[in-house]
Amino acid sequence: MPIQDQTSQLRRVLVRPPVAEDLGAWARYGWRARPDPACAADEHAGFRDLLSAAAAEVVVGAAPVPGDPDAIYAYDPTLLTDRGAILLRPGKPGRRDEPVAFAKDLAVAGIAVLGEVTEPAVAEGGDFFWLDETTLLAGRGYRTNDTGIGRLRDLLTPAGVEVIAFDLPHQRGPAECVHLMSFISPLDRDLVVAYAPLMPVRLYELLNDRGIELVEVPDEEFGSMGPNVLALAPRVALALAGNPQTHRRMEAAGVDVRAYTGEEISRKGDGGPTCLTRPLERG
Repeated sequence: MPIQDQTSQLRRVLVRPPVAEDLGAWARYGWRARPDPACAADEHAGFRDLLSAAAAEVVVGAAPVPGDPDAIYAYDPTLLTDRGAILLRPGKPGRRDEPVAFAKDLAVAGIAVLGEVTEPAVAEGGDFFWLDETTLLAGRGYRTNDTGIGRLRDLLTPAGVEVIAFDLPHQRGPAECVHLMSFISPLDRDLVVAYAPLMPVRLYELLNDRGIELVEVPDEEFGSMGPNVLALAPRVALALAGNPQTHRRMEAAGVDVRAYTGEEISRKGDGGPTCLTRPLERG
C-alpha cells in the first residue's frame, strides 16, 4: 500500500470521531473554548462525508483514549510508511496514550507496525510530511526533538529514505506550539500552500531548488489555519471554511478547493484537515 506520498489520490484514510466524554477535558488540553459535543459530532460526520465523496475509504478508529479530546487529531500519533506504521511518542504529555490505542485501530485496518519512538525521544506526526517517496521532511521544535528525528532516520535510512530536518520557530512558545504542518501543506508534487514568514530559510531554498511553487497564505489567515490543507488528490484540496483569500489563491493556482465546517472540531482545538486524518493509502 503506497503511502510515502502526500498528494496522490487518497484511497484510504483513518479518522477518529469526537467522544463527548473526552471533550470535557478541553481546557486541560489547551483548547480555545468549550466544544459542543453534538455540533462536533455533526461536523465530523460532514467531514467524513467529504472524504468519502472524494473516493476515499474512511476507516473509523474506535480504540478508546479516555479523557483525551486531542485523540480526534489522528495524524499525530503515528507516521505511515510503505513498510508499515511507526508509533510516535507525542511531546504533549497528555497524548502519550494515543500511539498504543492507534496501533489497535491500525491492526484492525490491516496495517503492520514497523517500529516505535521511545523515551527520551519525542515526535509528533504534525512535524513530518513526505516531500516525495524518498524524502521525509521533519520539524525540530517543542513536540519533536533531535532524538525522535534520529530514531526515524534509523528506521527509514535502510529503506533509502532521507530525513531532512528544520528548526521550527519559537513563536508563542511551548504552550501554543507550531508544528511543521502548521505553516505548510503539499498540494501537488510541485505545489505547496504555506505561510512564508514562518518558513525556515533552508526549507524555502529546498522547495525552490526542487521547482516546487508556493501559494502564500496572508497574515490574517495564518491563525485560522489557512496553511493546514489536506490533498485529496493532486491539486484537489480539503480546507477549513473561512479563509477566503487563501482559497482564492489556491484556485488561481489550479486547485479544486473543497471546504468543510470545523468550528468545533478544528478552530477550538487548533486542528485542521490534515490533523483530523491519518492517510493509510494513496496512489
